[in-house]
Amino acid sequence: MSSRQGFTLVEVLVAVTVLGIGILGLVGSSAMVTRMIGRGRHTTMATQVAQERLDRLRQRALSTATPCTALANGTQTATTDGLAESWTVAGVGDLRTLAASVTYNVTGGQRTITLNTIIRCS
Repeated sequence: MSSRQGFTLVEVLVAVTVLGIGILGLVGSSAMVTRMIGRGRHTTMATQVAQERLDRLRQRALSTATPCTALANGTQTATTDGLAESWTVAGVGDLRTLAASVTYNVTGGQRTITLNTIIRCS
């Protein structure tokens, strides 16, 4: 009686099939992760632009002798990465509500990030 060692052809084919399915799953996951990283980069960039706009508005509001007299609504289209920026100033008296919105392009449409804050004008 001879003892044969090794794998049969069926065992090798099953192992290769399982390995192939696993590799296909990893490739699909890596493509999804790459898309999510790109989407996160755009969202972060838009949020940063909106935050910078609110900071500039807050600084402008407090830079005049009578606070908040220099505030006005506005829009601006940035050339970097197709960002469209707009802001509004609302309120009278001692409080102003500032809203900064940034719209950016995504696959199949556009997304808008809006940040709001309230400042005291005294």
